[in-house]
Amino acid sequence: MMQRFDEAARLMGLEESVMNVLKVPAKAVAVNLPITMDDGSIRVFEGFRVVHSTLLGPSKGGVRYSMDVNEDEVRALAAWMTWKCAVVNIPYGGAKGGIKCDPRNMSQGELERLTRAYTLSMSEIFGPDTDIPAPDMGTGQQEMAWIVDEYSKIKNQNTWAVVTGKPLILGGSLGRVEATGRGVMVSCRSAMAKLGMNPTESSCVVQGFGNVGSISAKLISMLGVKIVGISDVSGGYHNPDGINVEEAMAFVKNSASRSLEGYTGGRKISNAELLTLPCDILVPAAMEDQITLENASDIKARLIVEGANGPTTAEADPILQEKGIMVVPDILANAGGVTVSYFEWVQNRLGYYWTEERVNRRADRVMKQAFDSVHGTAQKFNTTMRLAAYIVALDKVAATFNIRGKF
Repeated sequence: MMQRFDEAARLMGLEESVMNVLKVPAKAVAVNLPITMDDGSIRVFEGFRVVHSTLLGPSKGGVRYSMDVNEDEVRALAAWMTWKCAVVNIPYGGAKGGIKCDPRNMSQGELERLTRAYTLSMSEIFGPDTDIPAPDMGTGQQEMAWIVDEYSKIKNQNTWAVVTGKPLILGGSLGRVEATGRGVMVSCRSAMAKLGMNPTESSCVVQGFGNVGSISAKLISMLGVKIVGISDVSGGYHNPDGINVEEAMAFVKNSASRSLEGYTGGRKISNAELLTLPCDILVPAAMEDQITLENASDIKARLIVEGANGPTTAEADPILQEKGIMVVPDILANAGGVTVSYFEWVQNRLGYYWTEERVNRRADRVMKQAFDSVHGTAQKFNTTMRLAAYIVALDKVAATFNIRGKF
């Protein structure tokens, strides 16, 4: 994160004093949460919440449950949320939270007690006007429902707007589940138009088949693009004649392992092979650090649209640039999720809820405008889409910092 930040700040001539403010978080909170487990023992879990910036509005960012959670990761992800919100021009700052745990090996009761303890410990941080959590890796609608309920009890009033990504029955928004994948599709469609690529003559490989990857694959295929490769933790699957994405999604939904394990719609390959398959478009929508110094030169796609956060290392960027590959960066490509999270928050504040068609139409417009803004900036500064996205974001946050004043 910092490598790209420094490079973009240098390109745009950002003054050093403002740089020093924007490169550090406004607030970082670490807590220890003693939780009674089902067997009667007590385990202590580490929890974090980092608020990077509230210059543009209340801070916004997910809460992840993973054994890999640490404060450095949460600080980087919080900063990325600041840039992501600024790129799509929504009035939020950036934050991120996490608990170091393995949710797959915990019961529903243990997860509920952990989530409620975390909410209680963060009750002075969270708030619809201060800091608004959302789902992330290892969390979903159920965890958000527990946060809403616990926070509402603490404040003695129903406060739907304290989180987004909630169940519809608790004030969630239509269109939220598909929002990130839909934003990836809109970014892909916009990039293809700039590159003069015909969707019906193009092929695409999607790495990752969770919510973002599967929905991205489905919506990109609906543009007429042939999906020739998909993957998840079980490995990659390649079919040069095209994969039926809806069939693959149904296979995962009905499989005992909830994965592509045993899928027969394509030849089984490794995840590493998948990234270097011959294709026009590559959508990395799995983990961070997938496109690296080692494999960047082997990538054959003309266009990379980053569905995951940080799937390309900073060392790989110059190689992709040298090869003439357009990369639509994560802070732009996967910002559809936070855009519809913003719409959910707006609907909660209004007490009036939109149709799915209206949500999608407004989200598509936001994503298209953001893409055009970043593309125009890339041409102006003669740089990559990634650095252009950082420049757009830094410019907005820095201008707000300067005009609000400092002491």
